[in-house]
Amino acid sequence: MKNIQYILLLILMLFSSKEILAQKDSIALQRKARKLLREGNELYNKKQYTDASVAYQKSLGQNTKYGKASYNLGNALYQNKNYKEAVPQYELTAQTAKDKFTKAEAYHNIGNAMMEQKQYQPAVDAYKNSLRNNPNDDETRYNLAVAQKLLDKEKQDNKDNKDNKDNKDKDDKNKDKNKDKKDGDDKDKKNKDKDKKDQDKEDKGEKNKDKDSKNNENKDKSKPKPQQGKMTPQQIKQLLESLNNEEKKTQKKMNAQKAKGKKIKQEKDW
Repeated sequence: MKNIQYILLLILMLFSSKEILAQKDSIALQRKARKLLREGNELYNKKQYTDASVAYQKSLGQNTKYGKASYNLGNALYQNKNYKEAVPQYELTAQTAKDKFTKAEAYHNIGNAMMEQKQYQPAVDAYKNSLRNNPNDDETRYNLAVAQKLLDKEKQDNKDNKDNKDNKDKDDKNKDKNKDKKDGDDKDKKNKDKDKKDQDKEDKGEKNKDKDSKNNENKDKSKPKPQQGKMTPQQIKQLLESLNNEEKKTQKKMNAQKAKGKKIKQEKDW
């Protein structure tokens, strides 16, 4: 029985010593974290923000839940214009802080970092969260008003740009439609002009053909044509000359018979 009690006592002492050592280690880490925090603060006050950031990160390495170290790291990053990297540090502080004023300051700085990045909607949300924790902060209220005004302007500009884009797309569509219509009208006009030209050419050909036909007809009319059953002037002239000759011969013969019955000796032409 005594042996069992002795063993239990040893086990209890063993666990107690481990817990004491763990507490000592935790206290040592916290002390080291606070020391690094102070070093960071000294560098920050000297405006050596990059070196201060390194010290704060080392402090968080000793104690990841060290709210002051994360908040001050956010400030050092902010001063170096690393706004995007600063926001998670402020968010960590806002989540771990136990008092409302610290939360309000963290949200206020988140709003400032968002404003620097022209992210006005997240800035408005952050300032509102800050005022929920500290409604009497006039600086945060002023920043909220500025952020809200810039957000409204951004929304209006986006709306105007969208309307302008829609109008431009509509104008472009109408231009394309009008262009297609104009091209169609030009094509129709071109086809009509071609048809008219072809028709004029055809009419001109018919006109020339009629003119040629008329000229040929007039030309034929200008030439005397022998009429069927009628003699030409030349034939009539020849006939009259033949009749005159016959009449002369008859008259000469009759005169010869009247001249006392004398015969006329005709000379032979051989």
